Amino acid sequence: MRRDHRPYIVKRAYLKFQNFYVHRFLKPQLEFLGHGYTFIQPWNVEIFGPRVEIGNYANIIAARDMKIRLSVWSDSEDKGSIKIGNYCLISPGVRIGSGSRIIIKDNCMIAGRAYITDSDWHGIYNRISSGKTAPILIQENVWIGDSALICKGVTIGENSIIGAGSVVVDNVPPYSVAAGNPARIVNRLDPEKTYTKRSDWFSDPVKLVRDMDQIDKNMLQKNSFLHWAGHLLFPGKRD
Repeated sequence: MRRDHRPYIVKRAYLKFQNFYVHRFLKPQLEFLGHGYTFIQPWNVEIFGPRVEIGNYANIIAARDMKIRLSVWSDSEDKGSIKIGNYCLISPGVRIGSGSRIIIKDNCMIAGRAYITDSDWHGIYNRISSGKTAPILIQENVWIGDSALICKGVTIGENSIIGAGSVVVDNVPPYSVAAGNPARIVNRLDPEKTYTKRSDWFSDPVKLVRDMDQIDKNMLQKNSFLHWAGHLLFPGKRD
């Protein structure tokens, strides 16, 4: 589809339904859900287990073929938790599984199909045990690339970048770019530079909502219900 053929009023209704779904079906499953969140296709977000927290202004983008799964499972009642900070982006297909503790601090971006797990989930010799666990800490403003794997016991320093497809088994220092399997430091970032973070985008949330709504109005104002129905029934090459 080259453009959105929905009338503005239909898109507004769709966005409201998504918010209703989050409030009705996802929020009760969470230990905490902050304000200002945006969920895309929240019915493709799966939450299992207790102690899952998501902070303010989270952007959670799921898809039918790339579900987001946040899972806590432990053989001990006081272990296993996922805490996602403010202004974080979780992309389609992301899986986060905890048997110990996973903390993702503010302004982090996690790209599609990334997997973050603090447990082996099976023992090397005892295949029916839950295996070894060790907490994961992802510091502020970290960017985790597509299909990266973050393993147990890892700390990733602030402002660092994890390359696509990387397997991170060791700590990554702040202001570093790590890539490969196993991931190694391939570049260093300048700590003296100014870093524009996701929180800067939300510095005036009221204005941001108003501006995004105006963009929708401008893009969809010429779409009628008849045009939309025609596109659904008889899509053409220019659609």
